[in-house]
Amino acid sequence: MQAVGRLLLVFGVLLVVIGGALMLFGRFHLPGDLTFRSGSVTIYVPIATSVILSIVLTVVLNLVFRQR
Repeated sequence: MQAVGRLLLVFGVLLVVIGGALMLFGRFHLPGDLTFRSGSVTIYVPIATSVILSIVLTVVLNLVFRQR
């Protein structure tokens, strides 16, 4: 059970690092991502990015946990 916890912790840290790098070096925008700008306020809603990330993580985690 400790191995699963460590694996989830590593995935979490990787996601934070990748997310921080994307924020620092500019985001990539997919066609389904929405950006609203009004004056000095910008709201970014990454719908397509969230769906793709969810699918990729589901496949990867299913492959990792099925091997055990």
